[in-house]
Amino acid sequence: MQTLYRRLLGLMPRIGVQVTDLGPGAAVVSRRGGPYRGIRADKDTWVLRRAREGTGAAAGGGSAVRLGDTGALLLTEDADGPDERRLQLAAAEYLCTQHVTAMLELYGVNCVFDVGANAGQYARRLRRLGYTGRIASFEPTSQTFARLEEAAADDPDWRVFRCGLGREETTAEIHTGWNTMNSLLPASDYGKGRYGRFAKADTEEIRVRRLDEVMAEVLDGLPAPRPYLKMDTQGYDLEVFAGGGERIAEFVGMQSEVAVLKLYEGSPGMGEAVAVYEAAGFGITGVYPVTREATTGRVIEFDCVMMRADAAPVP
Repeated sequence: MQTLYRRLLGLMPRIGVQVTDLGPGAAVVSRRGGPYRGIRADKDTWVLRRAREGTGAAAGGGSAVRLGDTGALLLTEDADGPDERRLQLAAAEYLCTQHVTAMLELYGVNCVFDVGANAGQYARRLRRLGYTGRIASFEPTSQTFARLEEAAADDPDWRVFRCGLGREETTAEIHTGWNTMNSLLPASDYGKGRYGRFAKADTEEIRVRRLDEVMAEVLDGLPAPRPYLKMDTQGYDLEVFAGGGERIAEFVGMQSEVAVLKLYEGSPGMGEAVAVYEAAGFGITGVYPVTREATTGRVIEFDCVMMRADAAPVP
């Protein structure tokens, strides 16, 4: 059964309040143009009210933290506080998506290449945050592609492709059963020590295409294309990037999951990957942690957002 907290979050968009769910017990809420109206709930949830100048926003039965001067609040349901590490990573995902959405708007992006789409989580987040342009999602495995196809069914400007992308046109065996971490690369010793799912050895044969070979199909009928490349391919991003050839220059921005601690054999380190992207003309605009070691606090992977400065609009 939903808590009153969860029900109230579901009702808030009806009164013009944007809600971004960060997972169990936490959410970010914001509204442009004006103060928050008083919203009351039973004592086992929270009471949200606009704070007076110089004071924090209060929430009975939980907490509300003002996020700088943005007008947004971070709400938590549990009075004892959620797991801080989990909350930090959820907040980083929220901030990354907000930043990406702002860059798409600033650079006039009208087509997002969503490579490593899984079930369409990334595309759905972009839609929730207001991106209305074309999306092309690539997912090679049969079961996950079926979920992606279903997610995109009612969105006429969201196209889905059942294939992976890489350095050359070929077929390959991808490791499956790793949920959101399916990869064309084998797990490293470090990865096996961290994730029990890597003990599974199931594979599936998939089609692999080059990025520059699919661009004409994806961009067909789009006037003055300004594409953005998002890659989340579990250690294979540089192979996807290499498959863009000279047409990489057409992308005004990109996003790659870069590794500090390698989960996959043969995957590049963060420094190597960023150097390749910078050599192609992209500059970092944001870096956000994706996963951490609970015992040491070390970041395992970052989402790295990069834009081509010479493609920015002239002020």
